[in-house]
Amino acid sequence: MQGADSELTEAVHAAQGGDERAFVTVFKAVHPRLLGYVRTLVAERDAEDVTAEAWLHITRDLRRFDGDADRFRGWTNRIARNRALDHLRARGRRPSDPLDETVLAELPGTCDTAEEALASVGTTRAFSLVSRLPREQAEAVVLRTMLGLDARRAALLLGCRPGAVRTAAHRGLRRLAQLVEDEPEAAALARTASRPRG
Repeated sequence: MQGADSELTEAVHAAQGGDERAFVTVFKAVHPRLLGYVRTLVAERDAEDVTAEAWLHITRDLRRFDGDADRFRGWTNRIARNRALDHLRARGRRPSDPLDETVLAELPGTCDTAEEALASVGTTRAFSLVSRLPREQAEAVVLRTMLGLDARRAALLLGCRPGAVRTAAHRGLRRLAQLVEDEPEAAALARTASRPRG
């Protein structure tokens, strides 16, 4: 991951200087997961448009960005989230209420079967399953598990506390494990992915 992060950091800096090839590299590295994240927030039919609008803002403000690959991912996720929330407001829908932190569940251990279940299905299928979670859980799972942000950065992006992010991610992963078990094709994918390679 360290090598991929340094390559992305270099590509971002080159793109800031106007290098179009570097921008294509940045786009290819970031877009699939950014689109997946947006799909957890808005209807499938709107995800491409909202993500495209996010890229317009990213492109416009790229020269002002300062940081490494990890900060860049957080920055692009914040822009995409803001565009998605603007889209939802424009459609007349209100985002759900924030998670009640008085009911924090005990945090999971270092190994979680729900995370393993999520890792065993393909990325597209995983995003499809995540989109079925409540919004706060979906966002937490995508930011923490799929995009690799730590709880503090995810909390800054979502405007809540790190504990709330950890709790929402834990609950979301537990629910995803149930979804994987409940769906025959997802369960088959999980079994296939967990078989030892010969």
